[in-house]
Amino acid sequence: MISDEQLLEQMAEGNQAAFEAFVHRYHVPIHQYAERLLKDSKKAEDIVQETFIRLIKQLQMKKIPTYPKAWLYRVASNLCRDYWRSAQYRTEGTAKEEMPISVDQKASVTEIYERQETRKEVLASLNTLSDAQQQIVVLRFYQDLKLKEIAEILDIPLGTVKSNLFHALKKLKGALSKEMGKEAENNEGTSASERPRAISTRR
Repeated sequence: MISDEQLLEQMAEGNQAAFEAFVHRYHVPIHQYAERLLKDSKKAEDIVQETFIRLIKQLQMKKIPTYPKAWLYRVASNLCRDYWRSAQYRTEGTAKEEMPISVDQKASVTEIYERQETRKEVLASLNTLSDAQQQIVVLRFYQDLKLKEIAEILDIPLGTVKSNLFHALKKLKGALSKEMGKEAENNEGTSASERPRAISTRR
């Protein structure tokens, strides 16, 4: 398969087929990334289009990104961040990052991602994280990027990525444990209310 760098070199020379191939390769991943951060499909599409527009401008200046994949995600991340700021996105609950959550330190913080059925609950719990932590979690577990790639995309030290990811997973694990506890209580209440009927049936 032709590499990203080769496609960009051909794009810089005006090859339309190369451009279409590159867009086909990254349109869906970048859209999914932006949509999970913004929770708005239409706005995510705007982010994708602006990302590719900036790539074209970059190529027109004969500046081919060294790591195309990381470059695309970095631009998309910055655009999402600009959108949050300009629209004062998610202004409420600015202290969510400091929300106290009880966590079992002995349990693995990544085990919540090892079961496919928890993915929906994890997405719903992303709101408990800071913007930076959301980006790192989405890039790592939903875009399957390596920690080093994430550090390059967000332009932060690798150690900062690891630290943010660890604390983000602790928060998500605590939020999910709390949610599962509520479900267990509801189930117990339901079963208890059904016991008299079960006894009367036997009679």
